Amino acid sequence: MGALDAVAGRVAGGATVTFQPSGSSMVPLIRSRQQVVVVPADPSMLEVGDIVLARVAGTVYLHLVSSVDPARKRVQISNNRGRVNGWTSHDRVFGICVAVDGVTRSGVVGKTLVADSDDSSRT
Repeated sequence: MGALDAVAGRVAGGATVTFQPSGSSMVPLIRSRQQVVVVPADPSMLEVGDIVLARVAGTVYLHLVSSVDPARKRVQISNNRGRVNGWTSHDRVFGICVAVDGVTRSGVVGKTLVADSDDSSRT
């Protein structure tokens, strides 16, 4: 189980989670070890360009929504370098990134679910 699996479990349980993911696949939107805040999401409200925490083919990613298919209740997930991870159903979208290094991401209003608790962790 990877570090993002643990974060996904907490977000799926209703928590707001602050953590510092590593990697370069989301540069310049998220640089390695920048602090991000992820809250539970309403997948039916997601749009292309949203950054979500989602499971695709068994792996949890903090990546972009690159396409939406409302009729089939699914979204396509990709990194910020053009690699498509694949399609995933709404029930595998755990949360949406609402802030990076303290800066609120635009376009997140109305896409979050009420979080039951706040939880900060370093991953």
